[in-house]
Amino acid sequence: MSPHFLRLALGLLLCLPPLVQAAGPDCSRSYTLALHEHGLLYNASSRSGIDKDVADELIRRSGCHVEISLLPRSRIWKLLETGNLDFSLSGITNEERERFAAFAWYFADKYSLIVRKDAAVQNLADFQTRSDLKLGGILSFRYSDTINQLVDALDHQGRLIGSYDYDTLYQNLRQGRTQAIIIEPFDYSDLDKYQVSKLVHIMETNDQPTPHGLIMSRKTIAPEQQERWREIINSMRRDGSMLKIFRKYFSREEAQQMMNF
Repeated sequence: MSPHFLRLALGLLLCLPPLVQAAGPDCSRSYTLALHEHGLLYNASSRSGIDKDVADELIRRSGCHVEISLLPRSRIWKLLETGNLDFSLSGITNEERERFAAFAWYFADKYSLIVRKDAAVQNLADFQTRSDLKLGGILSFRYSDTINQLVDALDHQGRLIGSYDYDTLYQNLRQGRTQAIIIEPFDYSDLDKYQVSKLVHIMETNDQPTPHGLIMSRKTIAPEQQERWREIINSMRRDGSMLKIFRKYFSREEAQQMMNF
């Protein structure tokens, strides 16, 4: 090997670390990321869940210092909007949120209604026309198109009972203050935990699965940096790491369905 070629190869090797570093996000400052308690996404008592696993891998791959906290979902959205929080996870978008938040999608799932059997309704239209029935929901949550329409209509009629936490949400359902709540696959295990599984039946919609992802505050994460964080999420999807996380909590078929959107 000629000396000229050796010098050229060494020069290329010396250039690699800056190139690799440039491809990742800016780690010159600390970031903040908030989790919210939500079934299998995050359990505060065990400090475990899908969102926690995704956050840990995101932090590991970025090499950045990220402070993690636990907050109510309604508080998270407000802090993202004002720029007092950088990230959250498993968020869905709408026109209002697009103004202040950017997203990196990593799974999609369907929303369903669970309805008390003694309400004696079999579809969403029946539930909406019964003025004596109330729906429970977590404050600031949004859903798929059909369920959003139901939520907004019932809220206008004073039939939406908002809660800050799942203990209150399920307590209202169990004690008959509300007759239905909205759930995702992450919540199915909670039906037994909160002793409502024998009281309810599941009511499906025809909506398509709704994408969920990393939420980035537009006030604190510049567009170029958003792309770098988005690429980390995409790399986790490409190499199977995201699927591996979901397989801890769901069957292979269920996890793959959430990944394919």
